[in-house]
Amino acid sequence: MSRARVIACWILGPAYAAFGVLHLVETPAFLPIMPPWVPYPVLAVQLTGLAEIAGGLGLLIPGLRRWAGLGLALYAVGVFPANLHHAFNGVHVPGLPDSWWYHAPRLAFQPVLVVLALWVGGWLKRR
Repeated sequence: MSRARVIACWILGPAYAAFGVLHLVETPAFLPIMPPWVPYPVLAVQLTGLAEIAGGLGLLIPGLRRWAGLGLALYAVGVFPANLHHAFNGVHVPGLPDSWWYHAPRLAFQPVLVVLALWVGGWLKRR
């Protein structure tokens, strides 16, 4: 594994785990961005937190890294509707900016997170 991928794992892993803990500790703060069609929104926020923790820790364990990368890529795709809902429906979340200076980069970076998770997991390789 390249040094860059190892470094990326040690940056992304703790970051994902920390955001996962935040989902569990501050669940009500995440509820406003949940699209109305999501059933059991509290449980959904909590499960996404657990997924982030598992994926983040998995990136730090070589034997789990590949599957953690795939899981985090799928996670990023799965939460994209909530990010779209937040951006396009004018959902106010205390402590977060309401402007497109916040939403546009966040939405644009989501596919980067998918590719990055696949790369650190070893799913994307040069040919």
